[in-house]
Amino acid sequence: MVVDVVEQDPTGEAAFRAVEREVSLLFRRGRARSAAMSRMVHPQLEGMAYSLLAYLYEVGQVRVTDVGAHFGVGKATISRQIKALEELDLVARESDPLDGRVSLVSLTEDGWRRYRLAHDARLASFREMLGSWEAQDLARFAVLLGRFNETVATVDQKSSLPEQDL
Repeated sequence: MVVDVVEQDPTGEAAFRAVEREVSLLFRRGRARSAAMSRMVHPQLEGMAYSLLAYLYEVGQVRVTDVGAHFGVGKATISRQIKALEELDLVARESDPLDGRVSLVSLTEDGWRRYRLAHDARLASFREMLGSWEAQDLARFAVLLGRFNETVATVDQKSSLPEQDL
């Protein structure tokens, strides 16, 4: 068990190795779940489209370049992803009334509805997976995950990571 190995290592190296291993597994499973969620929204959607839809759901109408910046991808990559969502009528693009050179994107009514159905199913899945956890453990896990994500975001901002597709 991970806890036993970590507790026997006063240097903390075993803990770093355990975190790296568990985060790698989490990311691998997360990519697979995200692809499944994308297909739940629409069978023709690719991998990380669900994340893009989730972002648009959270922020509403937003500039295409801001979507790319949020995901750390270039204009060509994000435009290609958004174009695919437009073709499925999940996202609408329009010119910014304040600057016609700028494109704004938002979920369509169908995109919003489909995203909500998939999101509700995802929440139900998390409730099923974590339903047996004590409330305190679940809250602590949420705090630690939030802290980890903040740290990752800070490191990502400081480094120049290569562009990755959604």
